[in-house]
Amino acid sequence: MIQNILVFTALAMALFFLIRKFFWTPKAKPSKSCGGEDGCGCH
Repeated sequence: MIQNILVFTALAMALFFLIRKFFWTPKAKPSKSCGGEDGCGCH
């Protein structure tokens, strides 16, 4: 019984981590507003 709870808890945490890492859409990406090709504005 306790082993099942531990296994399902570990599985749920792993699935949550994978979903958050690969499928979670960020709300706003940081914008590179200083110009330049790489965003540093020094070229």
